[in-house]
Amino acid sequence: MNKFKQLGLNDLLLKAIEDMGFETPSEVQEKAIPVLLANDTDMVALAQTGTGKTAAFGFPLIQKIDANDRTTQGLILSPTRELCLQITNELKNYSKYVKGLNIVAIYGGASITAQASDVKKGAQIVVATPGRMQDMINRGMVNISRIDYCILDEADEMLNMGFYEDITSILSHTPEEKNTWLFSATMPREVATIAKKFMSQPEEITVGAKNSGTDTVQHEYYLVNGRDRYQALKRLADANPDIFSVVFCRTKRDTQNVAEKLIEDGYNAAALHGDLSQNQRDMVMKAFRTRQIQMLVATDVAARGIDVDDITHVINYQLPDEVETYNHRSGRTGRAGKSGISMVILAKSEIRKIRAIEKIIKKQFEVKTIPSSMEICEIQLYHLASKIKNTEVNEEVNHYLPAINDVLRDIDREELIKKMVSVEFGRFFNYYKNAKDLNVNAGPESRNQNAAADIPDQGDVRYFINVGERDGYDWKSLKDFLRETVGLDRDDIFKVDVKESFSFFNTDAVHTEGILNIFTDFKMDGRFINIEISKNPGGSRKSKGWKKGGNTRFGSSDKGFGKKGKKGRRR
Repeated sequence: MNKFKQLGLNDLLLKAIEDMGFETPSEVQEKAIPVLLANDTDMVALAQTGTGKTAAFGFPLIQKIDANDRTTQGLILSPTRELCLQITNELKNYSKYVKGLNIVAIYGGASITAQASDVKKGAQIVVATPGRMQDMINRGMVNISRIDYCILDEADEMLNMGFYEDITSILSHTPEEKNTWLFSATMPREVATIAKKFMSQPEEITVGAKNSGTDTVQHEYYLVNGRDRYQALKRLADANPDIFSVVFCRTKRDTQNVAEKLIEDGYNAAALHGDLSQNQRDMVMKAFRTRQIQMLVATDVAARGIDVDDITHVINYQLPDEVETYNHRSGRTGRAGKSGISMVILAKSEIRKIRAIEKIIKKQFEVKTIPSSMEICEIQLYHLASKIKNTEVNEEVNHYLPAINDVLRDIDREELIKKMVSVEFGRFFNYYKNAKDLNVNAGPESRNQNAAADIPDQGDVRYFINVGERDGYDWKSLKDFLRETVGLDRDDIFKVDVKESFSFFNTDAVHTEGILNIFTDFKMDGRFINIEISKNPGGSRKSKGWKKGGNTRFGSSDKGFGKKGKKGRRR
């Protein structure tokens, strides 16, 4: 039986759900939908960003709305224009088979008269940002005095953005007998105040512990000197060749400066902040969704409403002023059942903030070191080899092969491979051979249950394994596979870094012999799974054969690294 049908949804919604390919309801949907369908009740739902909240309130709202009545019956308030449009589009997809249902988005940066006209034509559901809705109420352009349902989506975000007065004013224009559904990732005091003031004995549902982070996100921090933040950011990006990330800064100025530096240094990056025009923001978000941009540098306010499921990393270039905001940042990754990584570039004086965040998200951070030159070089070389292997041959090259073969005829296969790789390796080595170590000694105050395992000097070993994202693994599933295969505890396997077609992980040295023995001639689904000891011992600061620190991307211009005019990161 269709699991969505078991929730009580009607055939029109089930048909749309089938078209969209939804198969299994998320936890928040399973908890919220039956209650909202069966009862006329207020509700407070606490769930992280990316857990399917829009469908959790959208399906019941659509089913309860009378499509034959052209008056406005449902109002949804959301913090940003982007989220407003996203909710509107999703509701339209959900209600595609409901004849006569009209859903209108109201937001700043577009014609207010055109939006008012759309509402007057008959909009049973209005999705709005608080500022624009308040403006239209003040001008008498919209009537919400007869609505039956009011939904506050991302309530904590709206209040963090200073919309408390707007929200209370808007709600004062709605009837007392309506149902109010409040959806939020966290429950700060201001949200509780709204619930107490405008809701009557609300049903409460919580997905996970209150204010906690999602289990699909791995949290880690890197200790550096404050002046080395930018260099640390570049090295973390270079250690993850397929990165698709949001980088968070505190201020608009820092956001713009970091983005400009990344672009100058050859990364596919862009800034997203409040000083951009709406057209500029739309262009940036379009480029990010299509992966033309791999590193989106954003302020917290500008990033609200970003809904992209495949973000691999959230990088906290600076921690937010309010520790609760970290939960929203990290919630941008690890969405739709996928795993993600939230990194913090941290000054030693900020360790106390990590402890405060751990209490809120109810998870511990893993202490990690900024990758060494050798480690990043190894990753980039494997990535280059994988890229060459998986590149589809352009048959036009056949026209040039005779001449190319003539040039290369005196070079054997092994020597040719060495020379090909050395073209990129040489640039990399020459630029980073004098780069310094960016890591700062954590000291005793950096308490962490994984700390002993994460410090390279404690005798850990780093391994290479020939499986990665192409084989369906992420850090979480690979860790589980290794743990089950080798028979170790979860905390015995750490520093799991999954790349496109290969991965790395660490264990204490005592486990090395057993791991190598188990993976001797080890086959899975007819394929040999190989594990070798990595040439770089866990990113240790004592790595030999390379100078300290450093990393970059392959495929840079001949003008040297860190110079203007360099080409973008190539994949």
